[in-house]
Amino acid sequence: MLAEFWFYFSENKGAVIGLAVFCLLVLIAIFAPLIAPHSPSAQYRDALLQPPFWEDGGSTTFLLGTDAVGRDLLSRLIYGARFSLFVGVVVVSISVTGGIVIGLIAGYFRGWVDTLIMRVMDVILAFPSLLLALVLVAILGPGLVNAMIAIAIVLQPHFVRLTRASVMAEKEREYVTAARVVGASPLRLMVVTILPNCLGPLIVQGTLSFSTAILDAAALGFLGMGAQPPTPEWGTMLAEAREFILRAWWVVTLPGLAILITVLAINLVGDGLRDALDPKMKRS
Repeated sequence: MLAEFWFYFSENKGAVIGLAVFCLLVLIAIFAPLIAPHSPSAQYRDALLQPPFWEDGGSTTFLLGTDAVGRDLLSRLIYGARFSLFVGVVVVSISVTGGIVIGLIAGYFRGWVDTLIMRVMDVILAFPSLLLALVLVAILGPGLVNAMIAIAIVLQPHFVRLTRASVMAEKEREYVTAARVVGASPLRLMVVTILPNCLGPLIVQGTLSFSTAILDAAALGFLGMGAQPPTPEWGTMLAEAREFILRAWWVVTLPGLAILITVLAINLVGDGLRDALDPKMKRS
């Protein structure tokens, strides 16, 4: 089973590259204190807006240069990987857990419960995701924790709808009927019998939502509603660097590239997972 999964996954070369980059980012995040050459909050007042080492005026002391208050950009980018991956893990965990529970209830019991749940999900989906996240953060207050809660709420309807559709498709199959005949309780039917057969699409959606969570967190940080300075979060770093975009390209470009590479790698992995887990995508 695992060998077959890896065979189909590895046929997508982009997915393999994305997985390698993502694993590298995870290692960087875990070992940030060992890898980072400086503290992310240490200010070197004699090296304000120092360019990267390959440009005139650069120094190998600060390989990627410094920001407006003399903080090492490389160290802040390394520590920023921690915050971005942490946001993705927490948001997807909350969204997947809540989405599976609500979707199982809606898809299994149907009737007025299903109607009520799906109308609430439709209302959430009716709003642009970033706008709704902004409203929720404005209500809860700016900060990384509140931003994660808001993004999780915004992403949850996708998991609810996907779980509900999968449960409805599986509910009438023979193996579910057989389990019901031998006396399995509704809870056992939902969690033990039906749910394992619905996990494929949820894993793919979770991977793609991981990148969406990182992007939304960066957007909220850029707008001043997410992580607050001096937190080395990539979106916050972009917001702090806006006024120096013309005379210090590195303080804007490098955090933007970090976001781009991370999101692209995760999306490539999601593409490979879709090919490996969806029988319709497998080539004979």
